[in-house]
Amino acid sequence: MKLRYVLTCSILLIGCQLSKTNNIETIRMIPEKTTTNQQIETNSIVVKEDPIPHAVTPQAQENIWDRITMQLELAVPDKQRINYYRNWYLKHPQHLETVAKRAEPFLYLITEKVEARGIPLEIALLPIVESAFDQFAYSHEQAAGLWQFVPDTGHRFGLKQNWWYDGRRDVIASTDAALDLLEYLHKKFNGNWFHALAAYNTGERRIFMAIRKNKSMGKPTDFWSLDLPKETSEYVPKLIAVADIIKHQHKYKLSLLPIVNKPVVGTVDPNVQMDLAQAANYAGLSLSELKSLNPGYNHWVTSPNGPTHFLLPHNKIDRFKRTFSDNGNKSINITRYKVKTGDSLSLIAQRHHTTIKVIKLANSLDSSNILSGQHLIIPNGLKVQTKYSLNDLRRFAKFSSKKNSDYKLSYRVKQGDSFWKISLEQDISYKDLARWNGMNLQDPLHIGQKLTMWKRADDNVLIRTILYSIREGDSLSSIALQYNVSVSELVKWNSLKKHEYLKLRQKLKIYIDISETNSKTR
Repeated sequence: MKLRYVLTCSILLIGCQLSKTNNIETIRMIPEKTTTNQQIETNSIVVKEDPIPHAVTPQAQENIWDRITMQLELAVPDKQRINYYRNWYLKHPQHLETVAKRAEPFLYLITEKVEARGIPLEIALLPIVESAFDQFAYSHEQAAGLWQFVPDTGHRFGLKQNWWYDGRRDVIASTDAALDLLEYLHKKFNGNWFHALAAYNTGERRIFMAIRKNKSMGKPTDFWSLDLPKETSEYVPKLIAVADIIKHQHKYKLSLLPIVNKPVVGTVDPNVQMDLAQAANYAGLSLSELKSLNPGYNHWVTSPNGPTHFLLPHNKIDRFKRTFSDNGNKSINITRYKVKTGDSLSLIAQRHHTTIKVIKLANSLDSSNILSGQHLIIPNGLKVQTKYSLNDLRRFAKFSSKKNSDYKLSYRVKQGDSFWKISLEQDISYKDLARWNGMNLQDPLHIGQKLTMWKRADDNVLIRTILYSIREGDSLSSIALQYNVSVSELVKWNSLKKHEYLKLRQKLKIYIDISETNSKTR
C-alpha cells in the first residue's frame, strides 16, 4: 500500500525543518511564493513505495527457451524411463548444443504456431526427439523432415510430395501438418496428451489396441501401463526428460545456446517458378544458405504448379522483394532452342545446366524423342547442377567402380523401358548401361528386372545415409526391394558375408537418394 504523509506548513513560517523519524528519510520543504492575494499554499510531501513491477509474460522474455519453459505443463512423474533419458542427455551435452544450433532459425516460428493453438509448449520441443532439429533427417521408415512424416501420413495431412518438392521437409508446411495431426490425436484420445504423443510415434491403431488389451485384463490404461513397442515406450519419456532439462538448466548445470525471442525468418512468395540460385542472389544469400532454410525443394527450381514460397532471414526479405522488382520479376532463365542433328535431351540438358525431366515438363513431352529443327523451351539454371546439391548430404563416392568419384545405383525396369530410354532419363550412355549389366543391346529387358548403373558423384543427387534395424521376417532381398537398391550393394556397404544370417535389431547402412523417394510408402 502506498503511504501518504501530508504536512501543512503555515504561511507565517519561513520554512519548516523536518528530521529523520522512525527511519523515514525526511526533507526540508521551502514553501512556494504566495499569490498577490496572499492565499495560503499547501505543500505536501508524498512518500511512495517502490513501483509494482509489470507482469512478466513468456512473450516478453529475451530468450526463446525461457518463453517455452514458462509454459510447460505436462507432468514429470518419477519414472525410470524418464530418469534414464534425463541422464543420457546430461551425459551428452554436445547433442543438445548441436540441436540448439540447428533449431535457431526455426524455433521462434514453431513456438508461435504452438502457442496460437493453445496446446502444451512441450510440442515445440518435439523435433528434438523426432529429428534432432535436422531438417534433412530421413529415417529407415522413410520418415522425412523435422517432424518425421512418413509418405502416407504426409499425404493425409496435405503435404505435397512429388519430383519437384517434398512438403515433409518444408518447415512451415510440415509444422502446420504436425500440429494438425497432434490436435486430431489429442481429440481422438479424449484429451490425453501422453496417448496422443505415443500415437504420433506409432499410429493411433496401436495405442487403441493397447488400451483395449489393458481394459480387458482389468489393468490401468494410462500411458505408463500400456504394452507398447520399445521405440514408443521410450518416445514420450524422451520428450518429458528433455523438457525437464531445458526448464531446469541451472539445476542441471546446463547452458543451452540462447536463441533470441523474436522472428528470425519470414516467408516471401514471388508466385512464380523460380531458380533457387536466382532467389539466393536476390536475397543476398549463398545457395547453400537458401537451401538450408528451404529443404522442401528437391531440385534447382521450384515447382511450376507451386508451392513457390521461400523462407528467408527476416532482414533479407525487403532486399529480396526490392531486387526481384528491380530485375523485372525475372525468376528463371528461359532459352528458345532449335534442335540440331545429333542432339539428345541429355546433351541439351547438360549444356543448359538443367535436367531431362525439366525440359520434358516445360515442353509437355511424353517421351525423350526429339526431331532436328524442333524448337524447345529450355529453363536453365544460373549455376551448373552440381552447385544445387547440398554440401551436408553424403554421397556414394567411396563405393566406386574405377574412379573414386563414381557411385553405384540400381534401377528397376518399368513397362516401356529400353536401354535407350533409360539412358536418356538417367543421363548415361546406353552402351555403358548394357556393358555394366553384362548384356547386349539386343537383349530384352523384363519388367521388375534390376539394372546396375554407375553415376558421377558430382551429379545432382541428394544422398542420405540411414540405419535400418532388422525386424522379424526381414531378408536382404526384401530390404533391397523396399529401398530400390541391390542385395550386392547392401552386402558391400555393410561388409556382410553373402550367406550371413541377419539378426533381429541388427543395424544396416543404406544409402538412398532422398529426392527420389518422396512418392514411396512404407
